[in-house]
Amino acid sequence: ARRRRHWPPRNSSHDRERPPHKQKKMPATLGAVLLTFAAASAFVASPSGRATRHVVRAEESVVEAIEAVEEVAVAAPAVEEFTASSLVGATEPFGFFDPLGISAQVSEKRMLYFREAELKHGRVAMLAALGFLVAERFHPLFGGNIDVPSYVAYQQTPLQTFWPVVVLYIGVIEIFSVFTFENPFSTGNYWTISASHAPGDFDFDPLDLKPTDPKEYEAMQCKELNNGRLAMIAIAGMVAQELATGAKLFA
Repeated sequence: ARRRRHWPPRNSSHDRERPPHKQKKMPATLGAVLLTFAAASAFVASPSGRATRHVVRAEESVVEAIEAVEEVAVAAPAVEEFTASSLVGATEPFGFFDPLGISAQVSEKRMLYFREAELKHGRVAMLAALGFLVAERFHPLFGGNIDVPSYVAYQQTPLQTFWPVVVLYIGVIEIFSVFTFENPFSTGNYWTISASHAPGDFDFDPLDLKPTDPKEYEAMQCKELNNGRLAMIAIAGMVAQELATGAKLFA
């Protein structure tokens, strides 16, 4: 059989002399594959090649970055989860005293609200317990004629007529506490205090009694809490006794 000859012959001068717009073009897919292969082969060149040096440097940079991140992670202090037992005021002999488990059912910001309420009531109770005892023995105000048990002494003064003014005065002082609350319309949480606010701290220290040492400050906080708790129990007992007897405490 006669072999069929290709015309014009391959690689002949006919192809070389063909105008550029009539020369055969390489398919786009094949060209992309060849380019990809060529780019990939650059990373498997001989150890003395430039590409290998770039790869080694890149690997070293990645390793250094990972080590730096690990060092930062180790050096960074762990954020402790909030627990009510970590608050100041858990002192001996009872330690952290919450037999009903109320603190376990509220959030941190809600717990801070409870702590500020405890401090406020404790401070008022300390003043009340002292005034309750002193006023029954020493009462120079309003002409010195108010000589009755303390639980009814208020009714014997002209202040009874102006009690709305007294309530307004108390409200003016208390309004500053509102600015420490979180906005319930944006957070959806009611009666919560911002975590950045220290409960009971209203920047009122005219005698500069606040210690600068953290340990001394914590000890003073514990004393205030314990005395306030005792005063709340004490004033409740004083009022109950006078209500039961109708007479002064030390008649």
